[in-house]
Amino acid sequence: MTKKKAVPGPQPQHAAQPMIDKAETKSAPGPEARFPIVGIGASAGGLAAFEAFFSGMPAVSDPGMAFVLVQHLAPDHKSLLTELIRRYTRMQVFEVEDGMEVQPNCAYIIPPNRDMAFLSGRLQLMEPAAPRGQRLPIDFFFRSLAQGLRERAIGIVLSGTGSDGAQGVRAIKGEGGMVIAQTPATTEYDGMPRSALATGLVDYALPPAEMPAQISAYVAHAFGKPPQTVAAPRHATENALRKICILLRAQTGHDFSQYKPSTIHRRIERRMAVQQIAELDAYIRYLQRNPAEVEALFRDLLIGVTSFFRDPEAFKAVEAQVIPKLFAGKPAGSLVRVWSAGCSTGEEAYSIAILVQEYLETTPQRYVAQVFATDIDSQAIATARAGLYPASVADDVSPERLARFFTAEADGSAYRIHKSIRDMLVFSEQDVIKDPPFSKLDCILCRNLLIYMGGELQKKLIPLFHYALAPGGFLFLGTSETVGDFGDLFAVLDRKLKIYQRKDDLYGRQLLGVGRFLPPLMALDASLPRPATKEADSAKLPLRELTEQALLREIAPSGALINARGDILYLHGRTGQYLEPAPGEAGVNNILKMAREGLRRELSTALHKARSSRETVRSQALRVKTNGNFTPVNLTVCPVASGQSVALDAPLYLVILESLPHLEHEQTQQPVLPESGEGAGERGKTHDAGVTALRQELRAKEEYLQTAIEELETSNEELKSSNEEMQSINEELQSSNEELETSKEELQSVNEELATVNAELQNKLVDLSQANNDMSNLLAGTGIATIFVDHRLCILRFTPAATRIINLLQVDIGRPVGHIVSNMVGYSNLVVDVQSVLATLVPKELEVQTAEGKWYTMRILPYRTLDNVIEGAVLTFVDITEMKRSHELVQKANDQLRLASVARDSQEAIAVLDLNGYIIAWNPSAQRLFGWAESEALAMNIRDMMPENLREQEMKNMYLIATGDMPKPYASQRITKEGRVVHVWLTVGSLINEAGHVYAMTTACRGSHTRLET
Repeated sequence: MTKKKAVPGPQPQHAAQPMIDKAETKSAPGPEARFPIVGIGASAGGLAAFEAFFSGMPAVSDPGMAFVLVQHLAPDHKSLLTELIRRYTRMQVFEVEDGMEVQPNCAYIIPPNRDMAFLSGRLQLMEPAAPRGQRLPIDFFFRSLAQGLRERAIGIVLSGTGSDGAQGVRAIKGEGGMVIAQTPATTEYDGMPRSALATGLVDYALPPAEMPAQISAYVAHAFGKPPQTVAAPRHATENALRKICILLRAQTGHDFSQYKPSTIHRRIERRMAVQQIAELDAYIRYLQRNPAEVEALFRDLLIGVTSFFRDPEAFKAVEAQVIPKLFAGKPAGSLVRVWSAGCSTGEEAYSIAILVQEYLETTPQRYVAQVFATDIDSQAIATARAGLYPASVADDVSPERLARFFTAEADGSAYRIHKSIRDMLVFSEQDVIKDPPFSKLDCILCRNLLIYMGGELQKKLIPLFHYALAPGGFLFLGTSETVGDFGDLFAVLDRKLKIYQRKDDLYGRQLLGVGRFLPPLMALDASLPRPATKEADSAKLPLRELTEQALLREIAPSGALINARGDILYLHGRTGQYLEPAPGEAGVNNILKMAREGLRRELSTALHKARSSRETVRSQALRVKTNGNFTPVNLTVCPVASGQSVALDAPLYLVILESLPHLEHEQTQQPVLPESGEGAGERGKTHDAGVTALRQELRAKEEYLQTAIEELETSNEELKSSNEEMQSINEELQSSNEELETSKEELQSVNEELATVNAELQNKLVDLSQANNDMSNLLAGTGIATIFVDHRLCILRFTPAATRIINLLQVDIGRPVGHIVSNMVGYSNLVVDVQSVLATLVPKELEVQTAEGKWYTMRILPYRTLDNVIEGAVLTFVDITEMKRSHELVQKANDQLRLASVARDSQEAIAVLDLNGYIIAWNPSAQRLFGWAESEALAMNIRDMMPENLREQEMKNMYLIATGDMPKPYASQRITKEGRVVHVWLTVGSLINEAGHVYAMTTACRGSHTRLET
C-alpha cells in the first residue's frame, strides 16, 4: 500500500497546499515545464554555501536550467546577495520583481520582506502573512515549484537553522522531483539540512561544490533524452515490472504488482535517472546487486504528500456533515471508532482527531473516541507516533488550533501534538491488501490511496471497507476516487468531496474479497455490542459464522481484554455475574472498579503481578458474591503478545473468569456432617459457633476495609481537586511558556537574518579592504601625488608621493592644507584655486615647479561620491620633469634642424665647429668653395684649413667674435683641398645651451677678391 498523495487542482484558499501527481490526471504540461528549475533554500551560513555552489558550476553560461535562490533575509535591510552572486557565475543574475518570467540559464534572488511563489512560468511576490519569527519562505516556494513543474522541480536545502524546507522537500518528492541536501558536516548551521534528511526523501547529500555536477548529470539523463517515437514492446516492459515487483516483495514483503503500472513505471524511471541507468534490464541487475536500492525504490513508491487539514473544504464538510452524526443516537459513554487507512506521517489522522475533540468539547455528554491510523511505511508510522512536526505546519493549521492542540519545542523548530490528542490515536503498521481490517468502525478515511491501485484491487478494498464499517458508518475518500461499481453499498453524502455512508440492507449481495481477511476470532473488533438488526438478520449470515458464534457461546469462558490501567477494551461472554457498573460517573469502564465483591482484590494483585513479570497469573476458587451467594471462580490474567494486539501498541492483558462446575460448587459450600452420636452433636454446635465467629470477624474486617476504602476515595477526591487546581496553574504557565516560545522564535528568526546580513557585510568588508589595498598600490605604483581635502580644505588622506611637494606628515590629517609649508616655487594661490574649484565645480590644471627643480602638472578636481554628491576636492601632481626636458631637447633639435636647413640652402660656405675647432657640420657651399666633401670635412679640424702663420690668432679671433668681444665680420684666408689660398669674408656666430654657455661656433665664409693683410 502506498501512502497518500495530495489533491489535484490549485488550492487558492491555501497557497501552500501540494497537488496530486499530474501524470494520473493526464493534463497537458503547461508552458512552465520546458526546462528544470532549481530552487535553492538557505538561511544562516547560506552565503558561503551559495559561493561554493556557483563556484563549482562548469565554466559555461548555459546549463539549461534556471536557479531561484530563497534565503531568510532581514526585512528592513537591503540585500547584497544579487551583487555577490554575480561574482561567481557567468549567468545573468536578477533580484526578482513581481511577475518576472523565469528564463533558462539565469539566476533569480528573492528580495527582502517578500514571500515568493512560482505560477505559470513566472515568479510572484507577496507580502508575508506570517509574523516575522514564523515565516517559512523556502517551504512556500518549494510547494509552488512542485505544483507547477512536477518532475522538473529540483530542490536544494543548504545551511540554516530550523526546519524550513522540510515540508517543501515532501512536496517536490511527491510530484516526482529531485532533492539534494547539504551534508551537515560542511554547514555552518545544520538545522535545515538535518530536517530535510530526517524526512528520508533526500536523493543526494553532498557538499555545495559537488552539487552542480550531480544536477547536470541528473538533468541530462532525465530530460536530455529525445522523446521516443517507437515505444518498447509492451510485454517486455510488463515483464520487467513484474521482476521488479518480485524483488520488492522478496525484500520488503509488500506486493506492488496490483498497482497501476504507470505509477510504478514513473517511480522506477525516477530512480533510474537518479542512478543514471538507461535500460530497465540494467536497472533490474542493479537492484539484484544492491539491496539498498531496493529499499530506496520502496521508499519512493511510498512517498506521501500530506498535511494537516489538507483540502480545507473537504475537512469543513466532514466537520459539519460527518462528525456530529458519529455521536448521534449513541448513549453516553459509548466508544466512537475511526480508521485512517494509509495515514502516512499522521497529519490527516491527527486532523480528524482534532475535529472529534472539538466536537466533544461542545457536547454535554461524555464519549470515548479512538482513531486507528495505519500505513505500510514503518518510518512514516514512527514519525506519526512521535507526533513531532516541523514549524512549517503552522501554514496548515489555524493559529487557534495551533495554540490549543500543539506545543512548540524549546528551540522553536518544531511543534508537538498535545497529549490529549495523541492519547486518542493508535498507530500501527498495516497493509490493507493482506492484513485483517478493523470492524465496527464509525468512519474510515482513505484518501488518495485507491488512485494508485489497479481496478481489481479497488474492487476488493471497497467491499472490505463496507465490511469494516458499522451500520450507518461513513467513508471519506480523496476527490479523485470513487466507490466504482459498488454504488449500491454506499449512499452519497457529498459527491464532489467523495463522502459516503454505508448502506445496511445488503446481505443478499455476495461481497468479494472479505472472507480472506477475517481471522478466526477478532476480539478487538467486537468491542461494541451487536445491534438488534444484526440479530434479526442472523439467518442470512454465512453458515460458518453462525456455527462459530454458537460454539463460542457454548464453550468460551467469560473474559475481558484490558490495558495496563485496567480499562476494558473488549468484553467476551456473559460477564455480569463477575462485573457490575461502578457507582459514580457514567462511562467508567475500568475492570477494577466494576469487579464484584471477592474478585477486586485478587484481580488487582494478579494484574500487578502480570505487569511486573509479563507472565500468566492464576488464582483458583475465588469466592465472588453474586446475587447474595458466593460463587467459586477461577481467575487467569495473561499478557497479550504485541502481534495479537492488532493496532494497539500499548501492553494488553486478557482476564479470563471461569466458574467452577455446579457439583464442585455444592461440595465446596456443603459442610461435613458427623455420622451420629452426642459427641458429634457437640462437635457440630462447636463447629457452627466457630464458623459464626469467623463470619462475624470477617464481616467486621470487611466493614473496616470498606471504611478505609471510602476514606481513601475521599482523599483521592481531594487530591483530584488539588490536581485540577495545579492543572489550571500549569495551563497558565503553559500559556506564558508559549508566549515566551513565540518571542524566542521571533528572536531566532531575527538572529538568522542578522547572521545573513553579517555574512553579507563581512563579505563587503573584505571587498572594501581589497579595493583599498588595490587603490593604495595603484597610487603608489603610478607615483602620482594625491591629496584629498574636504569642504573646509582640511586634509583627509594623501599618498606618500605628495610629501615631496608639500611637507606632509600623518599627524597633518585634519589640518587645513593652507597651513602646511609648500615646496612649490613661484606659486602661492593653492587655497584660492581649490576654493574656486569647489565654488564653480570646474577643474583647474596648471604647471608648478618645486625647489629641487622638478616640474609637476597640478590638477584640482571636485570629489564626487557614487551618488554624485560633492564632498571636497582632489589635488593630483603628475611629475612632468622628464617631459619638460624632452620638450627642450626637441626644441633644440628643431632649432638645429632649422639651422641645418638654412645652412644647406645658403650660398655661403657654412661650418659648425666645437670649442676645440673640430668641424661638426659642413654645407654643400663649403664643399664647392674648399673642395672637401662633407665626410672628409667632418674628420678635420678647422686649423687644417688655415695658413700656418694665422692659426693661433685666427682661433683666438673666432672665439672672441663668438662671445661678442670683437666686431664682425672680418677678412681671413683658407686653404682649399688643392692647396690654394682663398681670401674669404668670415662671419662667426655662437651656439648657447640651456645654461647660457657657448658650446659651439658657426662660421660663414664668402669668397673675396680683395687681398687682405694679416
